[in-house]
Amino acid sequence: MKPVLEVEHLTGGYSRQRPVLHNLSFRVHPGEMVGLIGLNGAGKSTTIKHILGIMQPHAGEIRLNGRRIEEHPTEYRRTYAYVPESPLLYEELTVKEHLELAAMAYGLDSAEYERRSADMLEEFQMTPHINRLSSHLSKGMKQKVMIMSAFLVQPELYIIDEPFLGLDPLGIRSLLELMVKVKNSGSAILISSHILATVERYADQFLLLHQGKLRASGTAAALQSAAGLPGASLDDAFFRLVTEEGTR
Repeated sequence: MKPVLEVEHLTGGYSRQRPVLHNLSFRVHPGEMVGLIGLNGAGKSTTIKHILGIMQPHAGEIRLNGRRIEEHPTEYRRTYAYVPESPLLYEELTVKEHLELAAMAYGLDSAEYERRSADMLEEFQMTPHINRLSSHLSKGMKQKVMIMSAFLVQPELYIIDEPFLGLDPLGIRSLLELMVKVKNSGSAILISSHILATVERYADQFLLLHQGKLRASGTAAALQSAAGLPGASLDDAFFRLVTEEGTR
C-alpha cells in the first residue's frame, strides 16, 4: 500500500545555521494512526509546519500521495485537514459559517454538507450554538469548531496537534471515536500529543522526536524494546528514551 505521507531526509527549522530538525524520514499509510511524541521543543510542531507547507525544508522533501507542494499546491493541500493546538477562527463568522467555509474550500456538495454537518454538530453538542459568533465561544467550543471543520471534509490525511487541550470529557470521547471511525474507513492520522496513555491505546505506530532527531519509531512494542523495557508502558519507555541514560 502506497503511503499518504512521505517525509524523506528532512532537515529544517527557522534558521539554516541552526536547524531544528535533522534528517527525519518516516511514512504514514492509509488506515494508520501515527503518534508524534516528544518533549517540548523536540521539533513536533516544526515537523507539522513543514508538512503543512508553512515552512520550507533546508534539505530533503515531503510528498502527499507522491506530490510535492511546490509542484501541485492545490492537490497537496486538499489531501489533508489540520487541527491546530490553539483554535484559529474568524471572529466575525458563526459556527455554521465556519463549517460552510470548510465545505466550500474542499468542494463538498450541499447535500453531503448538510448531512455531515448535522452529524458533527450533534456529536459535539454544538447544535444549539450553530449561529453564535466564534468570538462568543469558549476555548473548548472553538476547538470543537476546528475539529468539526476538519472531519467534515473527510480528507485522506488528518494532521492533529494536541487536540485534547480545552475539550471536555464528552468532546474527548467524541474525537477519539471519530478518529477510530475515519481510520477504519482508510484515512491516515498523524497526531501529536503529550497524553501518552491515550495515544498508546489508539495509535498504531509512534515517532519519538528528541532534540530534532528521530530517537525511535515503530509500534509501542518497538519503543519498549528500544528503551530496554519490554512490556512496559509507553510512558516508561518514553521516559527512558529521552533521559540521558536512554540517549547515550
